[in-house]
Order: sequence, then structure tokens, then C-alpha cells
Amino acid sequence: MDADELHALALSRPADALRLARDVLANNPSDAEAAAAHHAAGLVHRDFGDIDEAVVELKAAYRAVRRAADPDREAEILATLGVALTMAGHTERGLAALDAVVAGRGGVLGGRLLIRRAWVHGALLGRYDEALADAERAVVLLTDSGDLVWQARALTHRAMVLLAMGAIERADQDYALSEELFAKCGQQAEYADTRQARGAAAFARGDLPTALLYLDDAQQVDEELGILEPDLYANKCLVLLAAGLTREASAEIDGALDRIEEQHGSTARRAELLLCAGLAAHASGSLDLAERRSRDALRLFRRQQRPWWAARAELSLLQSRSAGGVRATSLVHTGRRLSAELDELDPDLAVEAHLLTGRLALARDDRADAVRHLSVAAGARNRGLRTRGAGWLAKALLEQGDGRSRAMLAACRRGLSLIEIYVRTLGATELRVLATAQGAELAALALRYVVQRGTARQVLEWSERWRATVLAIPPVRPQADGSLVADLAALRNLTHRMESSHDRRHGSGPLHRERRRLEHAVRRRVLLTPSAAGDRPDPFRIADLLAHLGDRSLIELTDVDDQLHAVVVARGRVRRVPIGPTAVATHRLSHTLFALRREATGRGAGELDVDLIADRLETALLGDVVRYLDDGAVIVVPTGRLHAVPWSLLPSLRHRPTSVVPSAAAWLRARNAVAPLTERVVLVGGPHLSTGAEEVQRLAELYPGAVVLAHGKATADVVLEAIDGASLVHVAAHGTFRADSPLFSALELDDGPLTVYDLERLERAPHRVVLSSCSSALGGPSGADELLGLVSALIALGSAGVVASVVPVSDRATVPLMLGLHGRLRAGDGLAEALAWNRTSARDRDSLRATAQSFIALGA
Repeated sequence: MDADELHALALSRPADALRLARDVLANNPSDAEAAAAHHAAGLVHRDFGDIDEAVVELKAAYRAVRRAADPDREAEILATLGVALTMAGHTERGLAALDAVVAGRGGVLGGRLLIRRAWVHGALLGRYDEALADAERAVVLLTDSGDLVWQARALTHRAMVLLAMGAIERADQDYALSEELFAKCGQQAEYADTRQARGAAAFARGDLPTALLYLDDAQQVDEELGILEPDLYANKCLVLLAAGLTREASAEIDGALDRIEEQHGSTARRAELLLCAGLAAHASGSLDLAERRSRDALRLFRRQQRPWWAARAELSLLQSRSAGGVRATSLVHTGRRLSAELDELDPDLAVEAHLLTGRLALARDDRADAVRHLSVAAGARNRGLRTRGAGWLAKALLEQGDGRSRAMLAACRRGLSLIEIYVRTLGATELRVLATAQGAELAALALRYVVQRGTARQVLEWSERWRATVLAIPPVRPQADGSLVADLAALRNLTHRMESSHDRRHGSGPLHRERRRLEHAVRRRVLLTPSAAGDRPDPFRIADLLAHLGDRSLIELTDVDDQLHAVVVARGRVRRVPIGPTAVATHRLSHTLFALRREATGRGAGELDVDLIADRLETALLGDVVRYLDDGAVIVVPTGRLHAVPWSLLPSLRHRPTSVVPSAAAWLRARNAVAPLTERVVLVGGPHLSTGAEEVQRLAELYPGAVVLAHGKATADVVLEAIDGASLVHVAAHGTFRADSPLFSALELDDGPLTVYDLERLERAPHRVVLSSCSSALGGPSGADELLGLVSALIALGSAGVVASVVPVSDRATVPLMLGLHGRLRAGDGLAEALAWNRTSARDRDSLRATAQSFIALGA
């Protein structure tokens, strides 16, 4: 194998190249052979992050090639040594070596040498103009040269610089072409690098599903080759953090750090991983850990003389210290210096530094300094996607400081509009909900002002503006994906087996590991779902709400600085009512759910006085709101943390039809939802109910033409096909809520759990759904006060109304409750009215009363 082939092998199959190089060096090679082997070994060590070993190998290669008297090969090796020296922190020596070999050279060799210097200027030193000039010249020299591999490398390096300079589409075009060339030449490792770079480009334009797809592809190739690529994990961490998936980001980056420690010890490329680990720790609230990791990364970057990376790490450190409550003058001084550095190195990143410095100055009452920095950040509000959110937040803070409240609210509104546009580019429900957390500060700024100084109508408008960000977006339906369906089926089958006595006898450890693997596979596939096109809904208008309420009343709760406020819309008026501390409400809710859980499952509340507990809960949740209500039904819009309130247990709502919705706008949409043209009722009976199929059988007598799936016929695929677009669905089955992963919350069917991921495959959600199952109304608070769970999925997919429970309930007490409920539905009542009638009729029987109070109606 000649030197060029060994060089190519080092970049495509590095482990094989290192093994071959060692074989060559062990068998008395010639000077030329030794130079090629040391060169290949140096490349592998460099790309694995072992910079010191790489420098040793490359110096040996340089000595050997000088003895071999091969000037072209000598230039190649000296250029590679120059790159390694720069990576090791010897920047002047490294650049001197590169400048020496590039000077006066043209042709293919000149292009190959220019690529090395372009990478050092761009990737290591942040000198993008010099890097682009080298890369452009290399592309010209290598195009049509017949050397496809080096042509691809030239395109990749030009794309790297273009991406760093903000020319995203041009960069992606270069990456796509180089990707084709690397695949054609069998350069697998470089193909993976380019695929990863395309992921970074997709991330830069805000397309997170595509970014994750490209990064997963690259990771698969690297794992097959046995390569640990720090940049890949760093990019993946940043994408997951942008999506709000902090737990996944931390797991990815911590795993990479562990592996690099095991394989290579302390390396130069460990710095990037430490920086991303600090960002992940900050996002998850571990500020002390974030500070330590950012400080370690900063120390390494400075030692390596990498100014852009050092500035990025110092900004991360400053953000963690600020979030931890540090307000020392030294932080403002650091922010000023860092902002100036980033103005030269990365104007987009500088926006974050100016915003942070301005806020630090505000905290120290340095108005002049704050205005200076916030003005710079606000100037970026009409630039690229990366800077707009920070720019509008800076603009809002400036207007607030100047006392221009209308301009401040306008800035918040524009910033939230950008968040909505961004969220519409995301496919997976989880990505979309978590991404809304990025606008929480804008919403809090506006709400804080209107609660203190605005009108009740303004409080309602801003509360709705924020709640509607995700809910107003067309529902997610993952693409027809045979692999996703197969993974869901395998997961369902495995869970079913785990619950059997046979598998319990053989131990469940391996099965639990396999379930985690399958759950991970399902989540990854769904995260790659592209956004769905859809019309934007009409904006929320209070006049529309007042026109449709009639004698109903709407109560919308909002949390501002841990204080609960209610907006009451009734009798043609809008009022704001201060309630009290949110912590008191959540504490009393926990106490209430405990008592209701005991009574609803037939164990009795013991010494607990449920009526007294309910009275205290009403005071904590509603204050004196009741005095403003009209005589009709009540619609409640709770906060995410208060979604599981058994509203019908509250004394003032006990005999009123009460429905729960995620927003007032969602209630208007649900009320206007068009029912299917033909009535189709589906009754589903799951396994292991203490009452067997009694509930479904007796309901079938009320609905003679219903589709009945029970006695082993209620399997996931059959149920999904039956309920798709149905007018009314009743599911009598055990339910499970997964607090750790709400989208795996499920209804137990004959072949295993039917999860939220399964429901998202429906073409059309059933119009009305009754979930006669335990805790089916629970959701997991996520992102900015949004919920993930069975009911929230059905409402988002288009169901007009859902009945579900907030605690486990008695199977036996549920049967008569459901018969009464459906009797009223047959008589023409809505879901809330039917539930209210059942509560009234069950008031003299403790278990039945508690069961009735455990169910809530959601939607219209």
C-alpha cells in the first residue's frame, strides 16, 4: 500500500490504518515507508484527539521523509505537523510551518496544502476571511483535477467557513456535493464528518428534525468504524438543548466524556465536550457543575490558543455565575471585555454577551452601561434566526427601562411571534412543547407588567398569547414509517410479556434494558418527524369569547412570579382576581388528591375530612372568584402545574357542569369542531379489569350499532383502525401515567400498552372520548407550562371533548357512573353536563361519589 492509500485509509478506517502502520514500522521499513506509516499514525492520533502522540509521530514522519528526499511528501507531512502543533497550542510554530509549505505552490499539491491552512484559520483560530480565501483557492485548484477525495475535502472546508460566516445555504450545497464524492470514494469516516456538518447547517437554519437525522446517521457510521468524534457529540448536545431536551443532551455529552477519558485521557478535543457539558448542566439547573465544566473548558481553550472557543466558554461561565445569583462588579467588567472580543470573533454570539452584560448592569443600577449593551443586542432583532429572540428581549428591556410600556409589549409580541414561527418548523410534539420554553422570559416580562399595571383584558390576552404558542400549531402526525410501527409493536409485545408471570420468574433485568432501548428508538424516530404544513388559526379575540360564552363563565389561571391570578370572563365582563401563592395551591392539591385517591379506591379517607380539604383547596385556587360567576356552566383554564385538579370536588363547582381546557382559544376551537357526518360509536374493553367486560357489555345495550372490541379483540392495531374518525369512543381499560416520559403514558389493551405515540398515528382523532381508566387525565408539565400526556394529545389532535380521571378509581364504582354518563349523552347532554348530573345522583354513596368527583371533562 503506497503513501496516498495509507493516508486515505487513516481518514476512512482509522483503526485499520493504525494497525497497518504499526505492522510497517515493525518490519524494517525504508525511509519512505516509515514516513508514510508515521504520517498515517499521526493522522489517526490527531483525529482521535491524542495531540501529543500525534506530534511525536508526525515529527518522526518528517525526519524520515527528509532522509527519503521526497520534497512533495515532505511538504504534505510538514503541513500536517503544522496543524497538529496548532492544535497542541503552539500556534506560531504551527502557522509558520503551514505558511512555509504553502508559499509559491500551485496545482493539486498546492490545493491540498491550502486545505490544511484553511482549517487552522477557520476551525481553530476563527480567522474566517483568511480561511475562506484559502478554501476558495483550494477548490479552484482541485476541481477537475481527477482527485475526487481532495476535491471533496476542499468543498467541505469551504462549507465549514461559509457556515461559520452565516452563508448557510451555500455551505449546505458544498456539503451535499462533498458528501456524494466521499461516498463514491468509500471514505466512510469523512462521509460521516460531512453528514455531521450538514446537521450543523440544518441546526443553524432552525430545522431541528433534519439536524437530528443527519447527526444520527453520522453517529451510526462512526460507531461502525469504532470512532469517537467529539464534534459530533458536541453538535448533538447543542441541537438537543435547543429543543429543550436537557436530559438527553446531558446523557449524550456525559457518555462521550466518559468514553474519551477511558480511551484517551486528557486531550485537546476534550475541551469542546466540557463546554457542551457545561451548557447541558446549566440548562438542567446544575449551576455549580456548569460553572466547573465551563471553567475547565476555558482553561483548555486558552492553553490551546483558540480564541473563539475560549470566548464561548467564558460566556457560558458568565451565564452560569449570573444565573446562580452572583452580581459582583467583576462580572460586569468581564461582560464588557467579552462582548468586545465577540464583536470581532462572532457577531451573532456577541448578541448574547451584550444582552447578558446589559442585564448585569441593570441589576447594579448602571443605567448608562445597560443601555449601551442592550442597544447593541436589540440591533440584532431583525438579523438571523440565531439572534432574533435575544434581540427582541433586549429591545423589550430597553423599552421597559425607558417607561415605554406599549413599546415594551410590542417587542414581547414580536419576539413571541418569532418563537411561534420557529416552533412551526418542528415536527415532534416533544420538540415543539419544549421549544416554547425559550420564549418564557418574554411572556413573563409582559405578564408581570400587565398584572401590575394593565387591565384584566390585557392579562387575559397575554396569558392566551403565551398558552396558544404550541396549541395553535397543526397537530403532529409522524410520517408513515414501517420502522416506527415495528418498534411500537415490539415495545407493546415486550411490555405485555414483562407483565406475565412467566417472564417474572426468569428475571426482568434484560427485559427492562430492552424496553429502554425500544423506547429510545421510538423517541428518536419521532423526533426526526418534519413539521407539517397547516393553516394558522385565527388569532384569539376576547370579543369572540364573550359572544360564545352565553351564560357560561370562564376562569383562566396564570402564574406570575409564583403568585396565582385569575381572570374571570362572565356576564359580558372581564375581571382580574388576585388569588395567592402558587405554592399553597399546589400543596393543597397534593393533599386533596391523596384523600380522593383513598376514597375513590374504596379504602376510605380515614380521619381526613374530604369536604374540609375541598373547601381549603377552593380558597387556594379560586379565592373569591365565585362571586363573579354567571349561573351556567364553568370553563376552567388551569396552569400546567394545576392541570390535575378535581374541579367538581370544589364546593362552588360541585353541581355545575365544569370543563377544563388548555386555553380559551382551544375552547373556542373545540366548540366549533365539526362532528363526523355519520355516527360511529366504538366501545373498547381492556384486560384485567375486576369487573371483566361488564362495562362494555352493558354500554353495548345502549348503543346497538356500536363496534365492540373486548374479550381479547382489543389489540392496538384493531383499536386504532376502529377509533380513527369515530364520533364517540369509550375505553374501559387500565391506564398508566409515565411521569419520566409522558408520551409513553398508555392504555392497557389485550396485546400491551397503547401509547401517545400510537395515538399520534391517527388520521383523524375521535370527536368525543371517554377514558374510563385510572389517572388518564394526568399529563407531564413540560416546556413553558405545556402538558404532555394522553388527554393533551387527543385534544391537540382534534378531539372536541374527553372525559378522564385524575386519580386511580374503583372498577366496580366506575360501571354505574359510566352507564349514567352515557345515558345522559344519549339524551343530548354534553360531556360536562352528563358528568354533573352523575355527581348529583351519586351524592349519597361515598365510593360512587368519590369516583364521580375523580373524573373531569376536558374540551367543549
